[in-house]
Amino acid sequence: MKLFQGLFGKNEGIRLVSPADGKLVSIKEVSDPTFSEEILGKGVAIIPSEGKFCAPADGTVTTVFPTGHAAAITTHEGVEVLIHIGLDTVKLDGKYFTICTEEGKKVSAGDLLIEADLDKIREEGYDIITPVIICNSDDFEQISPEPSAEVKRGDSIVTLKK
Repeated sequence: MKLFQGLFGKNEGIRLVSPADGKLVSIKEVSDPTFSEEILGKGVAIIPSEGKFCAPADGTVTTVFPTGHAAAITTHEGVEVLIHIGLDTVKLDGKYFTICTEEGKKVSAGDLLIEADLDKIREEGYDIITPVIICNSDDFEQISPEPSAEVKRGDSIVTLKK
């Protein structure tokens, strides 16, 4: 019976979960137009309340920036997700970031990717808002962000349909 449910059941879509605890907000609230104008793709943003950033879905780590300010995974369904911790934080040149994964590693939703000292980053004058971008947005018919709310790692933030 499960076979038929899989073939004919309702398509719930591909779900991405929050990579961090904090407040989920619209991508439009990000002050950097590269993100707010969706130049890199559609997505959401999180104002993190703690510095642990985890995989938003099962997949493979495709990129970890040497500075530790961003990482990308490709899910098993082919969703290319970029997690960019803070704005202009590449300028910190890795200071306050600890990389906890590596490119090519298979990950499950919730696996730790990067740790960041958010207090120190803020003290240096950087905005810690964290865009979560679907870099291949054009591959999806529908991208539905959840409404703004407090989220915990693992809470649903976006649903995609091909």
